[in-house]
Amino acid sequence: MSLEQQINQDIKAAMIAKDNARLRGLRAVKAAILLAKTEKGQQEEMTEEAEIKVLQKLVKQRKESAEIYKQQNREDLYQIEQEEQEVIEAYLPKQLDRAEIESIIKGIIADTGAASVKDMGKVMGAANQQLAGRADGRTISEVVKFLLS
Repeated sequence: MSLEQQINQDIKAAMIAKDNARLRGLRAVKAAILLAKTEKGQQEEMTEEAEIKVLQKLVKQRKESAEIYKQQNREDLYQIEQEEQEVIEAYLPKQLDRAEIESIIKGIIADTGAASVKDMGKVMGAANQQLAGRADGRTISEVVKFLLS
């Protein structure tokens, strides 16, 4: 079952359960998927990789908004963003912890023969490809920088 079909079923279930927080998050995902499907140059069916990118983008937006609301002492809006973020993250693959990311990147560094920060581009390209959907880019970048310096 595709992500879009799963989201549609979950929206119906959330409506029946009158779960407004879950419904908001699911509707945001559905809107983002529809928007991505109608972009210029997009095929009829979205790949799993494209779906993951859409979900990651939504989570990143929610995190940034929640941070801003927290700084402005808007606890009500912060809570809404947190709820939506949790709903969206449930559809993403399990995120790796820092130790798992470090071990994978150590293997990539050994494979590419990288020795210094100058080789960061090679390592980042391979790491982003291998860890797509399972780790965010900022964490990957931090680990690569740490291991190469």
